[in-house]
Amino acid sequence: MALAVDVVKRGGKRPNEAFDHSKLHASIYASCLSVRSLEGHADDTAKHVCNVVVSWIDNKPEVTSADIRRQAAKALETLHPDAAYLYKHHKQIM
Repeated sequence: MALAVDVVKRGGKRPNEAFDHSKLHASIYASCLSVRSLEGHADDTAKHVCNVVVSWIDNKPEVTSADIRRQAAKALETLHPDAAYLYKHHKQIM
């Protein structure tokens, strides 16, 4: 799914890149699998969250990666709170 939206990377130190639906889907999917969701449930959840984010960025020429993460986490929270926690805090958990 190609959208004409530039994503400003964290800190603005790396070049902008086009929004990549598959990257978002993969990160949501991985968060769900990390909390032992079934593959089908993880895929459905990721698709739903991606649709919410795509609707949110529609008609925006530019967003930050932090904005995308915040919107995705908000949508994921209602569907899968445990996966949302991992998704929000992925940099701190290791």
